[in-house]
Amino acid sequence: MLRVVLFLAFLIVPVLEIWTLIQIGQVIGGWQTVGLLILDSLLGAWLVRREGRRAWRALRQAVESGRMPDRELADGALIVAGGTLLLTPGFLSDILGFICVLPFTRPLARRVLAWFFNRRVRLLTAGTPYAVMFPGRRDASRHPGGTRVVPGHVVDDSAPQDARPVARRPVNP
Repeated sequence: MLRVVLFLAFLIVPVLEIWTLIQIGQVIGGWQTVGLLILDSLLGAWLVRREGRRAWRALRQAVESGRMPDRELADGALIVAGGTLLLTPGFLSDILGFICVLPFTRPLARRVLAWFFNRRVRLLTAGTPYAVMFPGRRDASRHPGGTRVVPGHVVDDSAPQDARPVARRPVNP
């Protein structure tokens, strides 16, 4: 399923980007469209640099204060992803990149990202049978909750108090 979605994304997104470029080029002209793309990339690079520094500073402050930097790490990931989208030629990717990078739209992108990952984690841990999560592994016994149980036994390797030490032979070099 994921392969089909990725295939369609890599097929449909470039076609939409080219179509958008052609439509904008017909309205404002070819050279103006290229100039707008270059200006858009330069603005995006400056914005990513500025927001990246802010996110790095906030991350350092969170770590120094001893709290978990979950929001700061998400912001950093969004800035990197947004910067990649902004440097990619095309107006649709630039719109998505600006949503990820701009400080007033990043909280919305962070909520969408958190929703997506929470959904993925719930799907993977909601009693999914072991055979579905790990196809090809049929030899494992399963716990009723869907987790894998490894058979075994506990060995107490501590020596009894009254045991004599065993004489060992020297190893020949």
